[in-house]
Amino acid sequence: MNIYSKKFLSVIIPCYNEGKRIGNTLKKIIEFFNNIKINYEIIVVNDGSTDDTKTKLQKIKEEHSNNVFINVINNNQNCGKGFAVKQGIMASNSEYIYFTDADLSTPIEEIVKFLERKEYDIVIGSRAVKNSKILVHQPFYRELAGKVFNKLLKFILGLPYNDTQCGAKLFKSDVAKFVFSKTTINRFSFDAEVLFIAKKYKYKVLELPVVWSHSKNSKVKFFVDGIKMLDDVIKIKINDLRGLYGL
Repeated sequence: MNIYSKKFLSVIIPCYNEGKRIGNTLKKIIEFFNNIKINYEIIVVNDGSTDDTKTKLQKIKEEHSNNVFINVINNNQNCGKGFAVKQGIMASNSEYIYFTDADLSTPIEEIVKFLERKEYDIVIGSRAVKNSKILVHQPFYRELAGKVFNKLLKFILGLPYNDTQCGAKLFKSDVAKFVFSKTTINRFSFDAEVLFIAKKYKYKVLELPVVWSHSKNSKVKFFVDGIKMLDDVIKIKINDLRGLYGL
């Protein structure tokens, strides 16, 4: 018997102006899960795209209406990756929730390793632990900035992880919905807030090495978003001091 045959998984994909590659991404995901016979749903959150993403998603949804449940959520304006992931999680109906980037920087096949670690509440993909494999590196300044950002997270928020920003994460559904119900960060630092809240509530988190490739079409703007992410980290600390997260 396939070990995944009785599981029910939601795959959340936030996307913004991904018309050129969302079709290929969904094709890879559907083919993979159909091959391992897992019971799953796909939730794509189109976060105010201004290209043809919405049209492409509707076409894909219609093409697969008989064999795959695809839920498309369309936002009228861009609200941020964190907001989009939260929308997808709150709309999900599953035992496990996995979110991943629209460019599949972490190949969908890596999810097998995540699902095997059922003793954890949250499993996060990491590019910075032993046995991780980076096939295509980011420019050196981005890698350096990522390392500095994670040092700041350890210093300011006490997070023990080496890589909070990898776009592949698996949650038990009840854990995801509880944690995300308390989040306030809508953009790229949402991962740090999620893991900070999880730490406060003593959820078991595993940092798992993954295969990863940098995409040249990354939506992160190095300088502008870097400053915003630092501001968000300070906001998380202030939120905690104000008791916003409880406990």
